[in-house]
Amino acid sequence: MTARTPLKPLVAVVVLGWAAVVLPSAPVQAQTNSGQPWMNQSLSAGRRADLLIRAMTLKDKVGLVHGVDRKEHPFKGYVGYVPANPRLNIPALKLADGRAGVGNKATGVTLLPAPIAAASSWDPSLLETFGQVIGKEQWGKGTNVELGPTIDVVRVPQWGRTFETYGEDPYLNSRMAAAEIKGIQSQGPIANANMYLTMNQESDRFKIDSVVDERTLQEIYLPPFEAAVSSGVGTFMCAYIKTNGVYSCESPHVLGNLLKKQLGFGGWVMSDWGGTHSTVASAEAGLDQEMPDDRYYGKALETAVTYGQVSMATLDEHMRRILVTMFRHGLFDRPQPGDWDSNVRSPEHDAFSRGVAEQGTVLLKNEGNILPLSGVSSIAVIGADGGTRPQVEGGGSSHVVAPYVISPLDGIRKRAGEGGRVAYSDGSDLASAAGLAKSAAVAIVFVSTAEGEGHDRPNLELPDKQDDLISTVAAANPKTIVVLNTGGPVLMPWIDRVLGVIEAWYPGQEDGNAIAAILFGDVNPAGKLPLTFPRTADKIPTSMQQQWPGANGKSIYSEKLNVGYRWYDATATEPLFPFGFGLSYTTFRLGHLEITPTILSKGAGVIDVTVDVTNTGHRRGAEVVEAYINQPSGNGEPPRQLCAFAKVFLKPGETKQARLTIEPRALSYYDMSTHSWISAPGTYQVLVGTSSRNLPLRRDITITDASN
Repeated sequence: MTARTPLKPLVAVVVLGWAAVVLPSAPVQAQTNSGQPWMNQSLSAGRRADLLIRAMTLKDKVGLVHGVDRKEHPFKGYVGYVPANPRLNIPALKLADGRAGVGNKATGVTLLPAPIAAASSWDPSLLETFGQVIGKEQWGKGTNVELGPTIDVVRVPQWGRTFETYGEDPYLNSRMAAAEIKGIQSQGPIANANMYLTMNQESDRFKIDSVVDERTLQEIYLPPFEAAVSSGVGTFMCAYIKTNGVYSCESPHVLGNLLKKQLGFGGWVMSDWGGTHSTVASAEAGLDQEMPDDRYYGKALETAVTYGQVSMATLDEHMRRILVTMFRHGLFDRPQPGDWDSNVRSPEHDAFSRGVAEQGTVLLKNEGNILPLSGVSSIAVIGADGGTRPQVEGGGSSHVVAPYVISPLDGIRKRAGEGGRVAYSDGSDLASAAGLAKSAAVAIVFVSTAEGEGHDRPNLELPDKQDDLISTVAAANPKTIVVLNTGGPVLMPWIDRVLGVIEAWYPGQEDGNAIAAILFGDVNPAGKLPLTFPRTADKIPTSMQQQWPGANGKSIYSEKLNVGYRWYDATATEPLFPFGFGLSYTTFRLGHLEITPTILSKGAGVIDVTVDVTNTGHRRGAEVVEAYINQPSGNGEPPRQLCAFAKVFLKPGETKQARLTIEPRALSYYDMSTHSWISAPGTYQVLVGTSSRNLPLRRDITITDASN
């Protein structure tokens, strides 16, 4: 973990409609106190923590390892609070939710699109700015611990918190998590990697046991958290769920062996809210802080230390992890200018929210080039999601009080102008909706799912008979376009009866303006799916009850490494839309794949990949070049796995060289007999293209001898 880098002055960079904003921060104010040597900023964070711990009583220490009840210690707004210790100059810890903006009913904040939309940009620089915007607004609200991002790999497509994540691939999640964490922490708050580990469902989340083998843990579910550690994240949140029989927050293996020893995490681990189940077992396993109250880490912990059930050395280790992180991130030294009542919005943040929605929108179908709309005499906007009840965010701890919401109807009417005829039906009356659609040149049906923390979706169908609405409208008007505002994949039984399909996810406060820009071609869609969309409900990796929602208190990870697109490839199952897929209003050509080196031996480093990308169409646009590894069959790996990607922005007729880097880990597998990563001799194939099912360029790499 490294100290926070001083920020540059305000800079705005606009790239294809989104503003990458580097935000300013206040300078650190020098403080010294001869009676409190830990306030000497010239000392290292570790030294300052050691000096402070020596001055702390048992009650001081216990007071820092748990949150407090709002009724007993009134505090405003924050979802978690650890009071300050004025005698020792320890600042309060103020924790707030924030996956798509400042949560916990805060006002005067920006509602960004859901993280799954940001991840669909396949642009780490956008994710870093996403983190900067959240971090700046949290800091302005007085928050110093931001409870995000959610970086779990999506295993179950019905998972109610899919929209909070970056999708189904550990490498993509790792890249996005590292970028967002860097952005958040650049603005002051300490980021929080959650929810650790195997938090892959909401159904029975307080009791369910994830039964998963060591290799799958290491290859699929651990890498994003490893990336979070490498990025310098300050805190982790252990999940409600059990992993192999033990609650995450009291598991010596999950917290001690994996996180603190193997990954070398030096920050502190807090429990999810109510996720602590014991005092001694949790303290000994490595849980540093109970949230949100003191049921197990208050008087019970004080008593356990007094009577030797938990050693003072163990408590001091918890202290040191918390305090070193606080010192490293400047919480003792850097004043915060605002509080929970501050208005932290800005026009730049509003514009960025719109830009994320635009860049995260995925064009799934565009038959006959029905899009972008041009010269259309009349438009029928149909569906509650399009006007009266736009679905712009997910629920639960991700909920943000939006300062405003632009509905699709308002956005389309504004973009169509005075001469555009735009009529609306909420779709509650199918006959009326069909009549409106029939009278228009084009019908656009907006449909949605309501997803959130605490519950999984019961199935992958659109709720409230919205499938019937689409079919009815499509029968009335053959020029029908469907816009999906969902948190994850849905089934599309009507796919062959509509000309256009757009996945706009949960697009935040600028919903209508963003979708209008896509529909009319002001912005060229460049999003790519971070999730596979299945054709049928039974053709998914977790279709058996024993896998999800589980049976007899256990969720069996019998699919093992074959999560998401890996399963579709391994079983030769055709998805509706594959991982990494997304259309554009222009066309691209890839060529001249070069790889260096092509022969590797023990201890070899990274592999450099270059690909020429040409915009062969007539519009400016962006293409994502994706590289996958196909390992020798004897290694027991899925057929292909994402290992690198790069996004290239091109003018019409322009050619650029995309540069990708494949790390050694991509040519390895986890060996359970030696508990280590192995690169076995053999021929490895690098496949390059524009989705997991469109990989026309291929080159072989040979590993000549085994390396660890």
